[in-house]
Formats: sequence, C-alpha cells, structure tokens
Amino acid sequence: MSESKKVGSVAYATRDKSYFEERGLTRYAGIWSLWALGVGAVISGHFSGWNFGFATGGWGGMMVAAAIIAIMYLGLVFCIAEMSPALPHTGAAYSFARTSMGPWGGFITGLFENVEYVLTPAVVVTFISSYFSAIVGLDAAYLPVIWVVFYAIFLALNIYGVALSFKVTLVVTLASLAVLIAFWISAIPNMDFSRWALNIAADGTELPEGGGELFPFGFGGVLATLPFAVWLFLAIEQLPLAAEESVDPKRDMPRGILLGMGTLIISAFMIMLLNPSVIGVGAFALSTSGEPLLDGFRAIYGTSGAVVLGLIAMIGLIASFHTILFAQGRQVYSLSRAGYFPSGLSVTHGKHKTPHIAMMAGAALGLTVMLIIWFANGGGGAEDSQQGDDIIGTVLLNMAVFGAMLSYIMQALSFILLRRNQPNMDRPFRSPLGVGGAVVTIIIAAVTLFYQMQDPNFFKGVIWVVLWCAVGIVYFGLVGRNKLILSPEEEFALEHKA
Repeated sequence: MSESKKVGSVAYATRDKSYFEERGLTRYAGIWSLWALGVGAVISGHFSGWNFGFATGGWGGMMVAAAIIAIMYLGLVFCIAEMSPALPHTGAAYSFARTSMGPWGGFITGLFENVEYVLTPAVVVTFISSYFSAIVGLDAAYLPVIWVVFYAIFLALNIYGVALSFKVTLVVTLASLAVLIAFWISAIPNMDFSRWALNIAADGTELPEGGGELFPFGFGGVLATLPFAVWLFLAIEQLPLAAEESVDPKRDMPRGILLGMGTLIISAFMIMLLNPSVIGVGAFALSTSGEPLLDGFRAIYGTSGAVVLGLIAMIGLIASFHTILFAQGRQVYSLSRAGYFPSGLSVTHGKHKTPHIAMMAGAALGLTVMLIIWFANGGGGAEDSQQGDDIIGTVLLNMAVFGAMLSYIMQALSFILLRRNQPNMDRPFRSPLGVGGAVVTIIIAAVTLFYQMQDPNFFKGVIWVVLWCAVGIVYFGLVGRNKLILSPEEEFALEHKA
C-alpha cells in the first residue's frame, strides 16, 4: 500500500495510483464560472446581514467601515490572485500556508478556513429561513425543517456534477445581480436620503423626522461596525478552492477573483446607499431587520405582491448557499486528501467526480451546530423559536467571521513569506500592492477581530471555535501528522521548501 517517509516533525505515506483515481476531480470552469463562484458566494451579504451595522455605526459609520473592509479585501484578493496561479491546487489557504509555513502552519490555517466554510452556509440558511417564514407566514418552530430541506436540495445539485454545479452558480448569480439592479432602479425615484438614511440619533433611538448625523456614534462606531461590513465581501476568497476544476487556473484565477471583487464593490455601495434611503424604510428599521431587501421592495411596491417579491429577494441567499457548499466540500476534500483530516472524506463520487462525502460531512457538522444552538436557546418551543433563530444567525455569523479573519491573517502572512523566501517561484500574476497590501490586510483583520470581541454574542460561539481548533491541533499532533499523504499540495511544498 505505502511506505512511510519521515520529513521533519511529520511522516508521509505514499499512495499508489488508485488512491488518487478514487479522488479525481473534473476540469470545467472558465473565467466567468469562476467570477460567478466568487460573486455568488458573497452576494447573500448584500441581501441580509450587512444592515446590522447601522445599529453600531449609523449610515456614515456603515459606509466608512465598508470602505475600510473593502481595502482589506482588495489587499487579500491581490495576494490570492498572485498565490493561486503559482500554487494551483484545491487546498487554497491551506496550500499557501503549507508551502510558506510548513505542515503545522498549513493545518492550522486550514482549520481556521474550515470554521468559515462549515459555518457560513449555516448563517446563510438562517437568513433563507427568515425570508421564507416571512413570505409564507410559517410558524418559527418549523425552521429546522427549512434548513434540512435547503441543505438536501443544494447538496444534491453540488453532488450531481461539477458542470451542473457551475451552471446553477452562473444562473443564480446573474439572477441575484438582476434582482439587485431592479431594486436600485426602483429605489432611486423613491428615496429620501436625509429623512430615512439619517434617522438614528446619538443615543441609538429613532429620529422621527430624520436629519441626523452621518456618524451618530463617532469614529468608535465606525470601528465597531467593521465585523458587519465583512459580510459584504465574505467568501470572495474561496475561488482558489476551484483550482483543480478550472480549465486554466494560471490564466483565469486572477481574472475571475479581481472581476468578482470589482462587481461586489459596486453592488455594496449601491445597496448601502439605496436600501436605507427608501421612503418608509430607514436605517433605524434596517438595523434589526432579517430581510432588508424585502423591506425595501415592500415599501416601494406595497405588500400585495409580498410573496413574489420575497421569493425574488431569496435568490441572492440561494446563490451564496449553493456556492459556499461547493467551497465547503473542496476545503474538506483537500485537507482529507492530504491526510490532515481522515482520508475517507476525500473519496469522490464514482460517476460525477465530486467530493460528495466531504460535502455531506461538512453539511452534517453545520446542521449539528445549528441545532445545538437552537435547542440551547429555547428554539424548540414555538414562542421562543424566532428568538432562537435570531440568536443562531448572530452567533454563527460571529463564529464564521472569527474563523475568516484568522485565515485572512494567515494567508496574508503566507504571501509575505513566499515573497521573501521564494522570490524565484513562477508567478503568472504579481500583486501590484506587494507586501504592503498584505500588511494592511493583516492590520485591518486584526482590528476587526478586536472589535468583534465587543459584540455580546461573540463569546457565545467563539469558545466553540477555539475548542474545535484545539481538538484539531491535538488530533494532528497525536495522529494526523504521522498519516500525511503526498497529495499535490504536499509534493509542491516539499519541492519548494526554503
């Protein structure tokens, strides 16, 4: 079967050809498929979640916080645009860190990213359930049924084949952008910026006549809003996970991720300007809304078409849910194929060549976390069910953002180390921001983490993230590091060892 090879603190077991044949992927994605994957993963954040930042920063605080976070993501995506074609493997963040920081750095980075990709679909499905229950008037006690149904449907679409998965991604992403553009066009003649967007007072109460300050909570409010602004761009970094399913990753990966980031910046600015400015909506109401875009549509078109409008508004959430399930499966697959996670998780479907076991395992873990939080917060009782759903959304959002910020810091650090230690590595694309852009990314991510800790819901979830990472590190130290496999990521790292 294999022979063990000791390399530093880890041991590798080489596998024969059949091992990788059982874990084969299919190349399909071109530049527009990658663009849709990146935009689709993020777009739900323009439909729900971002608006909670009005409660901490007001309109001006939200806008400036979003600009700061956009700078962080620009620094990050330029780093990734350079690293992903240079290291065109499914491992993405883990692969970057593995080559620059060794197996321990690669595994820890992979754990942080795993938190993000297991929990972000769970956050999105809570927003889907919020929209859906608001549309049909469903009793909140039945929300777990919606979660299971949506997981089952979109797992099936992802498992059935990579071509189908990318086609669905492109369709729902284009449909999501069409919905947003339709809203922008509808909102422009129905907006009153000063009256509605500036209706939050310095004490957090509503100003009935509007006309408040741009920054009702000062600069501190801007910083406190950073974690919410992350939701406007979270998961754009997942594109490199499709590297081994891209037809030409060295050419298309940088173009796809940079085009996607440009699209998201335009969309984020438009939704932040227009959604709270619509007559009858306002920043104050949106600061606690689970379906801000639906609120905007209702204010413009009335409640008579609420069902149709609500279903339309769900498209963006569905796009993100579908695409992040794709990323979740590839992330677990890559760590499993290399032996960091149990290798059985990386077996791909015999016919469709998709990592079905990895996707199902990640989905099962995400659903389990949701149900634990649900019942721990009284979600099993009808009168407390909506409260349980709201708590799930905020707790999981904090957990996902926490994992994301840590992975961003590690990826930017990987970029710096690769620039310093591997100057002659073939780089089909070079970041024009260089090391400076990576340093800015690290600083903003660290500040965002600090202010995230001020959220009262932060510690309800983050302790479980810390526990998950601790268990993973102990497992790797005792077992995993002695069972690594020479996957493409590992072979590349060993060949380029500084």
